[in-house]
Amino acid sequence: MAQADFEDRVFKELDIIKKQLIEIRENMIDIDCVLTDEERDLVDKSYEHKKEGKLIPISEVKKELGL
Repeated sequence: MAQADFEDRVFKELDIIKKQLIEIRENMIDIDCVLTDEERDLVDKSYEHKKEGKLIPISEVKKELGL
């Protein structure tokens, strides 16, 4: 009897843990969607370069490289 009660408690606890894991997975942030500080700095510099007219179109880069 005590063994059956113990097993029931273990299975109930495992079920709770399983449900919690499912909820965690559903609400996790995709790490690839978060910028590091270094990446954010690069994005900021890119916007600055665009405003200053320093960006080169990829088509021009390919042409210069003979691609």
